[in-house]
Amino acid sequence: MDVPTLCLAALARGPASGYDIRKAFEDGPFAHFHEASFGSIYPALRRLAESGAVTVTAETQDGRPDRRIHALTDAGRRRLRQALLAAPKPDQLRSDALVILFFAHLIPAETAVAVLDGYLAHHRRLLSQLDCDELGAECETPGQRFVHGFGVAVYEAAVRYLENQRDAFVDQLADDEAKIA
Repeated sequence: MDVPTLCLAALARGPASGYDIRKAFEDGPFAHFHEASFGSIYPALRRLAESGAVTVTAETQDGRPDRRIHALTDAGRRRLRQALLAAPKPDQLRSDALVILFFAHLIPAETAVAVLDGYLAHHRRLLSQLDCDELGAECETPGQRFVHGFGVAVYEAAVRYLENQRDAFVDQLADDEAKIA
């Protein structure tokens, strides 16, 4: 899905600043299934405002620049609905950690183990962020509960696999290093 559509989706939850939208993708309800960077969110919001899909109002802050709050218009809601009716692209897993682990035989074993342990910690952190009690309003609709449950299932499976395979992976790396030495 393109970033303008992702911004419209975030705004369907209610008015928000660009920072608020970024947080929704960083550690909020969208964090486990999509990403959007500051560098792509702000240009998308500008284009959406120019096209009439969102409105922008300035919110005064003491001692700081005005906060720009974006809200969906009826045209923006129609545009989002149209995008949601399109067939989704196939999922793609993109992981720098998995690329590094794939080529673990080319790097020091301790580096590969550190990457694996970091990857495991990352998945545990993501899983802990999916606590429905803490998410509150993000688990109200059937779709939100479904996507939440899917995220929990994926991260639980990833954590289980990484934990179950860690020792064998470390042992294999040690064996390979011993053969090279």
